[in-house]
Amino acid sequence: MKQITRKHDQLAKGAIKSVTSDGLIVMKPRAYRPKFPLRAMIAVVVLGFMFKGLLLASIGNVAYAERVASLAQGGVMDRAGAWVMQIDPATVLIGDFLAPYLGDLR
Repeated sequence: MKQITRKHDQLAKGAIKSVTSDGLIVMKPRAYRPKFPLRAMIAVVVLGFMFKGLLLASIGNVAYAERVASLAQGGVMDRAGAWVMQIDPATVLIGDFLAPYLGDLR
C-alpha cells in the first residue's frame, strides 16, 4: 500500500505517458526538477559582469576605481554595492574587449 501511495504522489507531480509494444499505456513519474532557476541566476551574473565591463570601458580605470572607493565609504548597502562593483579579472577582460568599440566615450 505504501508503494502505491508513493507512486501516486509522484505521478501527481507530473508524469510521462508512453505506449508499450503491446499497446498498454504506462505512466512514469517525471524526473525531479529543482525549483531554483539556475539559468536565470547565471544570466544575471553574466549580465552583471557585462555591465561592470561596460562601465569600466566607458569611464576608465581610474575614474571607476574612484567611484567604487567613494561608494565604499557609505552605509552598509553602499559597501555591499562597492564589494559587488569592485574591479576583478573578468571585468577587466570584458572592459578591454569593449573599449575599442566605445571610441570617444572615454
